[in-house]
Formats: sequence, C-alpha cells, structure tokens
Amino acid sequence: MKLDGRRESTHVEDRRGLSGGGKAGLGLGGIAVIAIITFLMGGNLGDVVQNVQNAGGAGMTTQSQSYESTPEYEALAKFSRQILASTEDVWSAYFKKAGIGTYRNPTLVLYTGSTQTSCGTGQAAMGPFYCSADEKLYIDLSFFATMRQQLGADGDFAYAYVIAHEVGHHVQNLVGTLGQAHNQMARLSKAEANRISVRIELQADFYAGVWAHYENALFGSLDDSDLKEAVDCASVIGDDYLQKKAQGYAVEESFTHGTAAQRMRWLKRGFDTGDLSQGNTFQLKDNQL
Repeated sequence: MKLDGRRESTHVEDRRGLSGGGKAGLGLGGIAVIAIITFLMGGNLGDVVQNVQNAGGAGMTTQSQSYESTPEYEALAKFSRQILASTEDVWSAYFKKAGIGTYRNPTLVLYTGSTQTSCGTGQAAMGPFYCSADEKLYIDLSFFATMRQQLGADGDFAYAYVIAHEVGHHVQNLVGTLGQAHNQMARLSKAEANRISVRIELQADFYAGVWAHYENALFGSLDDSDLKEAVDCASVIGDDYLQKKAQGYAVEESFTHGTAAQRMRWLKRGFDTGDLSQGNTFQLKDNQL
C-alpha cells in the first residue's frame, strides 16, 4: 500500500503508557470481541463469561506505566494516523456527494493494556473496537502482532482493513443504523441478537471495502496483493474459522461476526461497488448473507 507523503490525522489520542478503567459494562461489541479472542486462545463458552466479567468489573485507576516504544510501533502509529486520515477524506467526500450530511470525524485512541472509554473499560484482549458513546475507536498496536503471529494475517492493507472496519461502525453510528440495531438486539433472545450482530459486522466489512474502493480511486495506492491481504485477513477472523481453530467445531447460533466466507464476500462487494446502497445486510435472509 502506497502511503509515502500522505497526511496523518490529528484526530488521535495517544494514551500509550497509561492505563485506566472503572466498573462499567463492556457493551455487545466488546463482549463479541472478547468471545472471539477467548475462542482463539483455546477457551470455551464458560471462559468467555469469566473473561467478560473480569474485563467489565475490574476497578482500576488511571496511572502512568513504564512504557518504551519501538521503531516498529512508531511506524504502526504513523500508519494508523495515515489510514485514519484517508478514511476522513473518503467518508467526508462520500457523505457530501450522497447528501447524507456532514461527516463527523471519529477519534482514534492508541493505548496499551487498558483504558477508560464511555462504553466501559477497554482491554487489549478485546482487540480493536469502536465505542459509539464517545465516537472513538480504540487500538492497542500489539494487536497487529497478534494478527501476524496467531492468525497469520499480515501486511499493511490487512492492518488498514482492521482500522477501516472500526470506522465502518462509526459510519453506521452516524447514519443511525448502529443505534437501531442495538435497540433491536436488547429486545431479542441471545441467539436472535447474535444474528443482528452478524449483520452489523458484515456491513462494517462492506463499508471497509467501500473505503478501499475510493482510497484507490483517489490515490492509486493499492494493487492486487493489497486486496488479497485484506481478503486473507477476513478469511481468518470469521466465527467459523476461529471456533474450529480453538475447539475443533463451530456453533452457528453463537456467531457474532459472520463466517469467513461471508466476511470475505462483503468486504469484496464493498470494494467492487463503492456504493453504500448495496450493503444493507439487515434486509437479507440468513442464507442471502
């Protein structure tokens, strides 16, 4: 991915070296991510419950930690700021052209270990996540090492896809989709709520693809190998892949992010069409996703 000379976003909070928290609910997004990481690390459903309780109930105070960055992490921080800047350019232009309104930039929070959010205590074990209550996306840069070492997903565009997916949740929040979906989930059984969660996540994958479509159109920054990196990444973060890797089988009713095939398909559909109207996952039946 060609980013030489590209601007870096200023909508960034660098909290690396600080930790913080407080007793608060994680939210469904955080719980879903903890579930995936737990399965990946070989845990079971009981472990998921325990990890959610630990992450949501641990009382901590913000404090300075002994933290030393490395050239690798500084390069990843710069890369993250550049990708965020790209999403700002793409989505601002798209919102204006489509008559959606004014795009409101989210804030990227870089942290290590744990941090306070308006959605509860953010933990590195949760992976990158978006909090709609404060319109911030949170990333512990060590997650990219986890992608490479434990999932075999590597490459700058694979990392960009992760950021663009979280920005996709911000887009959902701005257009009202995310709030409506969460309200609906609160009234449903766990299994039914999971089905809505899958649609939220697949649409965020689609939005990541839409961003990539216009990123390439504006800057000519991508080649076939870049798209393959993102598709390969999507293929190893599907619920079915992660559950089979962790426990040897998949439980479909527990899926919260979609299968590997679905995630690859919706990412590619967004890239191919560049059209938000083609990504309404909520109007489709399960077998159409």
